[in-house]
Amino acid sequence: MSLPAEALRLLALATRHATPCGDGEVVWHAWGDPRTDPLVLLHGGSGSWMHWIRNVEALAAAGRWVLVPDLPGFGDSAVPPGNKDADGVVDPIAEGIVALTGSAPVDLVGFSFGGLSAGLLAAAHPQRVHRLVLVGAPGLGIRDRRLPLTAWRHLEDEDAQLRAHRRNLATLMLYREESIDDLAVAVQAANVPRDRMQRRRLAMTDALSVALQSIRCPVDAIYGDHDALYVDKLPELEARLREGPTFRELVYVPGAGHWAQYEAAAAFDRALLRLLSH
Repeated sequence: MSLPAEALRLLALATRHATPCGDGEVVWHAWGDPRTDPLVLLHGGSGSWMHWIRNVEALAAAGRWVLVPDLPGFGDSAVPPGNKDADGVVDPIAEGIVALTGSAPVDLVGFSFGGLSAGLLAAAHPQRVHRLVLVGAPGLGIRDRRLPLTAWRHLEDEDAQLRAHRRNLATLMLYREESIDDLAVAVQAANVPRDRMQRRRLAMTDALSVALQSIRCPVDAIYGDHDALYVDKLPELEARLREGPTFRELVYVPGAGHWAQYEAAAAFDRALLRLLSH
């Protein structure tokens, strides 16, 4: 598997860490000064740290120690022991946070499947999370079906596979056609073959809504205003989020789809840093 040049450039600037995950390990990459406040970013389903490829440098430059794992069952990390869904990644990530940052709570940001995982972590391990930001997170009991994605694993021709990845980015991840650039396609092509958690189901339930009821830390959310998962259900989305007793603010990123932190990276970073500042 080849990584895009931009990913290789960022990896050259990062520090690699590993924490336990069953008989294997969770692989983490960190950018910035470890003496500054840690900021943990969790990627989405069928992803890796590269879901944050346009954000890690800017967030580190803003004065944060940015730590991004490949979640268990994705990227370079081992499959979690036992349950292979969002709740199965919670304990390995919580334990990894402690191993890398110490006992103080951290700011935690989760995208899509990683947002659901982050919410479950904040509910199960409240002492680990100082602030939680959900990004395009599912599990709110709003959706009951998946978007129709193009199959690609049976395709032998690499160009045909790339065309399928491009179509899937348009269906689920990115709103504007020009956002589906060569880097986005290369990231998708590098990520999806390493997804070993394909039968996950909790995103189609209200698991995050339930978790929000018991989360003690402040919770904010960022969604693209054209997120394909919620574009026709934005009022219901906001209502569900506001049922959480510690929920504070929902920010919509204009002109962005589900993968808002890629499609509108600068606007997303500004919104995230503002939410984390208060």
